[in-house]
Amino acid sequence: MAKKKDPAKKTPGADQFAVMAARVAAERRCKDIVVLDLRGKSPATDYFVIATGTSDRQMKAVAEEICQEAKKMRLQLFGRAGYEQARWILLDFVDVVIHLFDSEYRDYYDLDLLWGDAEKLIIDSFDSAQDRD
Repeated sequence: MAKKKDPAKKTPGADQFAVMAARVAAERRCKDIVVLDLRGKSPATDYFVIATGTSDRQMKAVAEEICQEAKKMRLQLFGRAGYEQARWILLDFVDVVIHLFDSEYRDYYDLDLLWGDAEKLIIDSFDSAQDRD
């Protein structure tokens, strides 16, 4: 049974955490990073962070660093999936869900299209990190 988000239990700074996770992904050279604002569109979460990794090692490192940063912000990881195979790593912090894909799985599942009506957050600092290549 899927968890249902309790509107009374808001994670403080969910938007800041989503942006931080996107920055971590950018600093670690992930591609096509998107932060989707799902407030009012999803009963399960407020934000998706979606990024494409270039290797399983990179994706695992990004996942670990995001989890470390979450601990510093006193955010608890509700669930983690796909870590061993590292084709699609999902980190569920309830109000923010992180999706780290390899390019094949990103194209196949196409969450960007599925949630196409969601607002995309524009974050200049990780856009410029992607442009450094």
